[in-house]
Amino acid sequence: MSMKTYCATTVLTLLTFTASSAHADVTGTVDATITLEAGCIVNGQNFDDGTTGADFGSLDFGTENTLFAQADAQILSGGAAFTVQCSNGITPVLSFNAGLNDGEGAGAGLHAMEHQTDAGRFVTYNLYSDPGRNTVIPVGGDITLAAGGAQQTVNVYARAFGEAGLTPGVYSDVITVVLEL
Repeated sequence: MSMKTYCATTVLTLLTFTASSAHADVTGTVDATITLEAGCIVNGQNFDDGTTGADFGSLDFGTENTLFAQADAQILSGGAAFTVQCSNGITPVLSFNAGLNDGEGAGAGLHAMEHQTDAGRFVTYNLYSDPGRNTVIPVGGDITLAAGGAQQTVNVYARAFGEAGLTPGVYSDVITVVLEL
């Protein structure tokens, strides 16, 4: 084989090798998944089953003198009734469980706010499911909401009861609320 033929064969082999290895298509796949769990949104905050820390709002009876007979309030969040929206297929149940001082003061079976600086002094109150305050939500009582999907406005009302011998000052309580999915 002449040197000229050898060089031409080598160049042709290199060109063939370079041309075939310079372009190679590789195809494949990407797997995409998502797992969805039932959950609820309370006042715009998203919660899954078993989480804590939902803010259902506050109950402010305002300012009264120590001789008041009764004072009305409503649980409000940002100036309005609180909202709940749950996943489709869920019928949420709100349970208004124990407060810090239930059964204290003048009313057995009532919630009670304790004086913040003079321990042992209480103002009792009840929660109600209607604006006329006729249907009591007892301690540990439930409100069943409509089946999930749409946002629901939840109105919960309250009435505090005055009694003789109340001491001036701020009274407070904390009620545990559970949203059952």
